[in-house]
Amino acid sequence: MFLDLLREQTAEAPERRAAALAGLRAYQDAPRGRPRKPAPARYRRGRARLRDYGVNGDGRRPVILVPSLINPPFILDLTPDISLLRWLAAQDLHPYLLDWGSPGPAERDMDITAHVEQLLLPLIDKLPEPPVLVGYCLGGTIALAAACTAPVAGLALVAAPWNFAGLGPTARADIAALWAAAQPTCDLLGLVPMEVLQAGFWRLDPARTIAKYEGFATMGPASPAAALFIAMEDWANAGAPLPYAAGQQLFERFIAEDQTGGGEWTVSGVRADPAALPCPAIDFVSLNDRIVPAATAADLPDRHDLGAGHVGMIVGRGGRAQLWEPLAHWISRLPRFN
Repeated sequence: MFLDLLREQTAEAPERRAAALAGLRAYQDAPRGRPRKPAPARYRRGRARLRDYGVNGDGRRPVILVPSLINPPFILDLTPDISLLRWLAAQDLHPYLLDWGSPGPAERDMDITAHVEQLLLPLIDKLPEPPVLVGYCLGGTIALAAACTAPVAGLALVAAPWNFAGLGPTARADIAALWAAAQPTCDLLGLVPMEVLQAGFWRLDPARTIAKYEGFATMGPASPAAALFIAMEDWANAGAPLPYAAGQQLFERFIAEDQTGGGEWTVSGVRADPAALPCPAIDFVSLNDRIVPAATAADLPDRHDLGAGHVGMIVGRGGRAQLWEPLAHWISRLPRFN
């Protein structure tokens, strides 16, 4: 799939093709250190875990960071020095990371709705007080639905799609064609492999997919920029598969039919509706996000537009000023539940 994309994007520029292939080879051959040990799991529900990033004991406000079902959750704790979770813990908060775990074929019928009802909502109930939910990417879509049905202290959306029609007709048509080709195999497997999802991301921004490997070919192998690139690409190219039903709901109901934006998504008997949220909520939206364009945002009344990109707002140099600090400040002003 990558080679097809490479040929398409560099048909008139063989020198770019050679540079991108050199960058890809350098990335593949780059040494990696030992994998980092994940934070301890404090609460469990099925395959899902709430990983505890608290450092100063109990009594601080609980905050659950809800990542996407796509790609691993460790983008929120990428390196010891680039970690939204560890930074929030240093701001006198008690952050937890929702680790969705890895599904098997036996969970083929578990759609996105079931992830909210059977995993996230029971984990919220385990905490000693209603938490603040911070949902990133598709995790924000999921967190919004949870906030409509469970008592939470607040909801922060970060680059979260809701109005999927905002992807635009071309991107939606490309994704529909990808799903049409992959669906029979996914049905047989009972899973949607990461490769299918990754191909969808590549199609949303094919030029950047090639350009980033061209750029990596020119980086010093021992440079901090190269180390960050490797960490980010390892994250982007990893991840558990989706249960078949979750992938089907994502491609057919969310992206193709805009079930969420059309007000037709019901979770635990409640219609998921941004306008009916019973808690304080804020929406951090990137104006140059090619994965989740600004047009897909839930567009909450308290909306903060950012210049950082989809991943840059989490791990980029401008992320702390544009997202981390405003997010922590907003959480600090929320009232506590007695």
